[in-house]
Amino acid sequence: MREKLFDYVANQYGINPDYPFSTAPTYAVLRHPHNNKWFALVADVPGQKLGLEESRRKDLVNVKIDDPFLLEMLLHQDGYLPAYHMNKEHWISVLLDGSIDFDELCQWIDASYLATN
Repeated sequence: MREKLFDYVANQYGINPDYPFSTAPTYAVLRHPHNNKWFALVADVPGQKLGLEESRRKDLVNVKIDDPFLLEMLLHQDGYLPAYHMNKEHWISVLLDGSIDFDELCQWIDASYLATN
């Protein structure tokens, strides 16, 4: 789903991921070209670091959600976790394991793009 997400962002916004972390070469950042602000972080993280029982790495995307009530509601649904390595007050992690419909994921990418513009 990671590549499908990258294709969506490239087609929708003309943005390709960059990989700024030498210590985490698989972590991709999606950022606005005019101000370099991030609107998404795509990472593969050990499940235990996400509060899960399994240690297998999980693909996820962090997106910004400006509405704290919405963010709290999402955290009670499958496929959503507190933001990994980001401000948990405004960001949320969405698992890229198929538990979230791709169209729904694209809505969060779009919302995050607008929230960080």
